[in-house]
This record gives sequence, C-alpha cells and structure tokens, in this order.
Amino acid sequence: MTLAKTVYLDYAASAPARESSLAAERAYAASDYAGANPNSLHGMGRLAARALDQARADLVRCLGGRFRPAEVTFTSGGTESNNLSLFGLAEGARERDRRRTKVVVSAIEHDSVLDVAAPLRASGFEIELARPGRDGKVAPEALAELVGPDTALVSVMYANNETGVVQPVADLARVTHGAGAVFHTDAVQAFGRIPLDLSDVDAVSCAAHKIGGPVGIGLLAVRGRVNIRPRQFGGGQELGRRPGTQDVRGALAFAAAAKECASGLEASRAATATRARALYARLCAEGTGIKPTAGTEVGDDRLPGMVSLLVPSLDSETMILALDDAGFEVSAGSACSSGSLDPSHVLSAMGIPRQEALGSLRVSFDERVGSDDLDAFAGALLRIVSTRSANR
Repeated sequence: MTLAKTVYLDYAASAPARESSLAAERAYAASDYAGANPNSLHGMGRLAARALDQARADLVRCLGGRFRPAEVTFTSGGTESNNLSLFGLAEGARERDRRRTKVVVSAIEHDSVLDVAAPLRASGFEIELARPGRDGKVAPEALAELVGPDTALVSVMYANNETGVVQPVADLARVTHGAGAVFHTDAVQAFGRIPLDLSDVDAVSCAAHKIGGPVGIGLLAVRGRVNIRPRQFGGGQELGRRPGTQDVRGALAFAAAAKECASGLEASRAATATRARALYARLCAEGTGIKPTAGTEVGDDRLPGMVSLLVPSLDSETMILALDDAGFEVSAGSACSSGSLDPSHVLSAMGIPRQEALGSLRVSFDERVGSDDLDAFAGALLRIVSTRSANR
C-alpha cells in the first residue's frame, strides 16, 4: 500500500531531527577543527575542546538545577547514562559508607534501570522496588518506608516513558536525602519537554534523540559532592567517569536542539498540551471503548505530548499494524521492549489488568505535529477499533 503521507507519532521513542541540530552538525563539519581530538594539546585540539566546553555549558543552562559544566559527563545516550548512574553511584555510596548496600528503584523505570538490578545483586546490593499507585505516581510516603541508613541510592524517573506521568521528584529527593542516600532521576523523556526542578537531585540522565538531537549521545550530570565510580577504563576523559574520545559533533548538535527546546518551552508546552487534551476528549468519549491509562487531564503532572490509551477489545500489535497501514506510526509503550507478548511492566505495576494492558497504545508528539494530523489519526483509530471490535 502506497501512502500519500505518513504521520509519525512516536516521538517518545525518538523525535525527528531539528533543523537547529542538523545545522550545528553542518557547521562542525565545515569548521577547521572537524575531526580533531579535543584532548590533544595542539591548536586544532584546543579549538575542539573549546567547542565541547561550550556545548557542555549550553546544556547545563538548559538543564537547570544549578549544575556546573564540569559536572556533565557525555555518554552514548540514555541507556548508558542510566547504567553508569546505577552502578557508579551505588558503588560510590558504598565506598564511602560500607553500611549502604540497598538500592531503591521504582517499579515503572525504563529497562536500562531495572535490568541493572541483577548485576547489582551479584555485587552485593539489595534491590527494593517502590511501587506506584493507580495514578502512576510513586508517593513520597511509600518511598519513606523503603529507605534508611542502609540505602545507597534511590532512582525514580522524572516522567514515565509509557504513560507520561510526571513524578514528584523534588519530594522524593528530599525523602532520599533524609535517609542520607543519593537520588538519581532518569529525565530522558522530560528534558526539553517540561521545566525541570532538579534543585534537590544529585544526578540526572538525558538523551539527545528524544528532543530532536542526534542518536548516540546523552549526558549524565552528577553533583561534584557525590562519589561515582566509573564503569569503563582507559583514559582520563570526562574526569575519568567515561573514558574515550568525546563526540564533539554530537555534543554540539545536542546542545543546539536543547537550546531550541528551552527557548520556546512555554509556548510549545501549552500548544502541545492543548492538542493532547483534544485527542483524549475525542478518543475517550462515551461509546468508543477507549480509556485513558492514568486520567485525561494534561497538567503539570503529565508530559504535554504523550497520550496513553487502553483499548480492552483489541491487542496492541493489531492496532499498531493497522494504523501503520493507514499511515500513522505509534507504539504500545517503550520501543526498547517492542515485540514482547507480555503486558507492559509499567501498566502491571499500576494495577491495570492484563487484558486491558495488552491493548495499550502510546501516542507521542511535540509542537511540530499539528491538530489536523492528530484529528486524522483519531479518525483512523476510531474506525479501526469499531471495525475490528465488530468482527471479533
């Protein structure tokens, strides 16, 4: 089937490249220092190092939370940032205080956090899961029951990658600090989409491709007062936290995308939230058989451009393939878990019944997607649900 137009609505998996980011890559390629090693002492190396420092400073300004440029470590993306934070911060805390052998993570984390549990256990750590309520949020009171003088690290994501629910990160960080532990948040989905309150956060992960930057570069910002152990060895780059020659091109393109997002954040957030509300209202109207995963109100506790739905009468794969044929690209949840026949661990942790969770859809977009495309998508989904449900 040949489609006149494909509407991409899977920005939470990876957002289309922004022109500002592509322009930064082209400017780098045309520069005198393109390809130079920023760790070299000669002139070209120093130019590359200055460009890398500028990218670091730009990203810190976009990140907020009073982080310093020197506290930013460039990585290959969100997964590496999360892996490094879990291993490095847990081991760093235990190195300072041998009693601290517990790591607490929420049950709705991305796999790049949850899958670190097994190797951490093998290293002598106890793992505790903080479970959310039906609203998708981890309550500070629930976390307080899990942390104590034996806790090394707590990691709770800023906004969930399947439901878009924003966590009470500042409150969770204060509970963590009350127990003397370190607090990390995976802000891969939230950075560039909503204002971040990181004033009480010790470490934060971000990825460029979620905001229209290049695939293959991310960052982990860690307060200078916090001890973190490296997971890779072989050089002194990035203060020894992540050795290896840095990707200057990627860092500049990441910073360019972040600056564009930051400069128009208030307007883009408002426009995107308005479109999400309209989409929820149409799709979840009485008689459609479609339900919101965690409520339809798009406010401060929800990413503005993520619409999370449950279609109990159909399975996710059937809907995704039918929508793809109709020219609309969406997902069931995390792209890193696609192909699994099991319901989402996020929805299961929220207490959503298996049969409903198997019919989940995630629609994600930013200010670059207009109302006309979203209206067309809604019409296509409603037709698919009506037709397929009638034929069951």
